[in-house]
Amino acid sequence: MEKEKQLLLLCCQLIERSLNWGDNSIWTNDDFDQLSKLIFEKTKVRLSISTLKRIWGKVRYDSYPTAATLNALARFLDYESWRDFRQHHQVNGVIEQSELPSTIEQIPAANPSSKNRYKYIWFTAIPLLLFSAFYFAGFNRKDSPDLSTVKFSSKKTSDDLPNSVVFSYDASAFHSASVYIQQSWDPRRRELVPGDGKQHTSIYYTPGHFIAKLVVNNRIVKQTVVFIKTKGWVGIIDHQPVPVYLSSAEIKGDGYMGITDSLMQQKLGTPVFNDTWLKFCNVREFPGIRADNFTMECTLRNTATPGQSVCRKADLTILGDGMAIVIPIVNKGCIANMGVLTGQYWIGGNDHDLSAFGCDFRQYQTLKCSVNNHRLKIYLNNKQIMDVEQKRNIGRIVGLRFEFEGPGQVKHYKLETPGSKVYEESF
Repeated sequence: MEKEKQLLLLCCQLIERSLNWGDNSIWTNDDFDQLSKLIFEKTKVRLSISTLKRIWGKVRYDSYPTAATLNALARFLDYESWRDFRQHHQVNGVIEQSELPSTIEQIPAANPSSKNRYKYIWFTAIPLLLFSAFYFAGFNRKDSPDLSTVKFSSKKTSDDLPNSVVFSYDASAFHSASVYIQQSWDPRRRELVPGDGKQHTSIYYTPGHFIAKLVVNNRIVKQTVVFIKTKGWVGIIDHQPVPVYLSSAEIKGDGYMGITDSLMQQKLGTPVFNDTWLKFCNVREFPGIRADNFTMECTLRNTATPGQSVCRKADLTILGDGMAIVIPIVNKGCIANMGVLTGQYWIGGNDHDLSAFGCDFRQYQTLKCSVNNHRLKIYLNNKQIMDVEQKRNIGRIVGLRFEFEGPGQVKHYKLETPGSKVYEESF
């Protein structure tokens, strides 16, 4: 089992190298969400965020991953199976020194026999690692740059979409070539910048409340808020590398906000919308709404046919300046490939029973959630389908978003803090 654990550690390191997202110590919940999506895209196996965080040691869990999980990780690295991965990285049952994590790779070793090599490496590593820990602890206390000299700020160049943001930074005190600006939660939005540079400009195609980070030597040293607002509701179709923006006239239906399948096909040039998302966003302040005491109710449906979108997902997202609540509803047969973000926890459909979130999109669905007394409750068509603890709220509410895999419609929404403020709109 010890060798299997070492192989799993190696597998995680190889995945980190392939992603080039920096040290996993700076990975956020969204990074693990993105990794889950990438693994699914390549292997068609959905590993939940909680499973990945357990594998990476972010959450304590004593059990070893299942064979299906290990096979998915191996196939993500282009091996046929976990057995294939094991055979490629072991010689006579011993993990080669060159395949061990980098902190051990760098240890100069004698030429012991393969039988004792594994033990030799670890006995050599332990004192060296202890010495390094004490050395660098002292180094950081004495020689680490004064963080007050590090500068990082942002300035929007527009009040519309898309929006270029100019970052001003100063990380020269580190004398490092490993300086990155992470524009948002999305690990793909990380750009290498000159260590002695002063400014860098990035373009934001979608609205939201983003926490940009200045990362030096895989360490977050400064953060700045980038708040890209909208002027009312905007419609966006996800498309790479540039999304498709919809006009206000195009998203105005007869008693609903939405678009037809024919318009979506015209915009994208394809009649199939699997994993293609239509978003309606209203990102702004909602004064008077308390994140620890509010209700949100909406009426919506995904209008795609099974041939256009197999799962026909629809998501309600409530954006906070600290976290978000994401509530999905989906074709009943696709509950395994979904998850609920409670503002604090990710609850995945592959290791939780989320069958209550399955629905029939031939009719409009009424979706509601409430937060009160540190509880998040979710209702579908007036039936409670979830009740979970929420120890920390999502912060100041700064946006609403409806998302559909394929075309969709929203008839009505109502956001309120009882006895205080109400935001309500029928389309």
